[in-house]
This record gives sequence, structure tokens and C-alpha cells, in this order.
Amino acid sequence: MTAFEEIVIGKSSIPALAVTVVLMIAMPVAFLLFWRRRHKQQTNISWLIAGAIGFILSARVLELGVHYCCIVADNPVSRFINGNNAAFVLYGVTMAGVFEECCRHVVLKYIMKKNRTPQNAVLYGIGHGGIEVLAVLLPAVVLYLVIAVLFSRGDVAEAMRQLQITEETAAAALSSVQAAAAFDYAMMAMNALERVFAMLLHIGLTVIVFHGVVTGKKACLPLAIVLHMLMDTFPALYQRGLVPLWSVEVWAAFWTAAVGFIAVRLYNRMTAQPG
Repeated sequence: MTAFEEIVIGKSSIPALAVTVVLMIAMPVAFLLFWRRRHKQQTNISWLIAGAIGFILSARVLELGVHYCCIVADNPVSRFINGNNAAFVLYGVTMAGVFEECCRHVVLKYIMKKNRTPQNAVLYGIGHGGIEVLAVLLPAVVLYLVIAVLFSRGDVAEAMRQLQITEETAAAALSSVQAAAAFDYAMMAMNALERVFAMLLHIGLTVIVFHGVVTGKKACLPLAIVLHMLMDTFPALYQRGLVPLWSVEVWAAFWTAAVGFIAVRLYNRMTAQPG
């Protein structure tokens, strides 16, 4: 366990992580307050809740169930996917696009039949993107902050005891401790920017799928799936160590703008012709 004793918590790690926690909480709240203030009469909070539940069901229940069989469990399929970069990336982006967008379509078409306004579609997207921040990413950042605080005190053995790091879990825990130690203001900015892109993406994709639901245009769902897959391509490549982090942000900015352009046009059409 000498590797833990060599870790030095950066001077900016704790404040950068603390600010990131605040930003993660403030971001979805700001999106919600801004949109509700502008469109209180045309929106219903049930659409925000539906968006949150839709994300949890699609990404954290159904998709994770498939991931367990195809990625986590030891079988010929998982060994092939994990051992092949192209298969891993294609699998990852396909699962994310299909599960999230199909679930979005099902909820919007068969469950959310009342108050079908474009403004509520945006609120649904805020719920979808917001719960991803609060339920998935925020706990990870909070854990990094706790790690940074404990290891900054200088007592490595006590820090490991409080984090319940044992001989068996040391290898897995080491990467998290190293990530917390290396976290700085640049990483804070990257995380915040990535979340803004993700929130805007989920809002835009919801508008696209919603437009297909209310107009009967079947091309909208496949379009949303493909756009989601394209957006996730570089993050998947980065996960495999194939591209640098800055390229992921550039890629995300491009596809967020593309999705936003399409969504704004569809949104304007729907608000111009509400009937």
C-alpha cells in the first residue's frame, strides 16, 4: 500500500472539488428556475419528474442490466467487447442512444398525454439531464472531496481506515484517490462545461423526440438516437484512452450546437402552430 503514501493532494484539489459540488447542485436548479419563471403557465412540474424517472429507468436500470451481462460478467460477449476498442465504443454509444431515446419516446407518447406543450418538453429534458447530475455525477464528486480532505490530513492509514480501503480493495481504490489528488480548477471547469453541454443535449433531444410524438413524424426518434450516439462517441473513445480530454469537449460543443440548432427550429415550429 505504499502507493497511497506517495499520493500528494494538490493545493487546489479541495477548493476545486468543493466548488464543483456547488456547481453540480446549482446547475439543474438554475435551469429549472429559469424555465419555470419564463413559462410557469405552460409547464407542469410532473414533466420534470417524468424526465427524472425516465432517465433512472432507462440509464440506471435497463441499460445497467444489459451492461452487467455484456461488460461486467465474465462471458464470451463481455470478453470480446472489453478486448476490442471498436466493439466497446460501438456497444457503449448504441446502448446509450437506444435505451435513453426509446424510453424518452415511450414516456412522452404513452404516459405524458396531458399538457403536451413544447415548454413541458423542455422541462422534461431538464428533469432528465438534472437527475443525471444529482444522482450519478454529484455522488462521485462528493466522494472525491471526502477522499481529498481525508488524505490531506497526512495520516494515510487513518484515511484508508475511514474509507474502508483494505488489501483486497486497494487496487480499485487507488485510481479514485489519484483522481481526487489530481483534481484542479481546470478539471472543475471541464466538468462544469461538460454538464452544461449534457443538459442542453438532453433538452434538445427531448424536443426532437417530442416533435415526433406530437406530429407523427417517425424519423424523429431515429434521428435522436443517432445524434445521441454521435455525441457519446468521443467520451467512449476517451474512456479507452484513445483521444485527449480536450477533444471530447470540442466534440461535445459541436454536437450540442447541432442538436440545439435542430431543436430550436422544431420548438419554434411547435410554438408558432400549437394546434
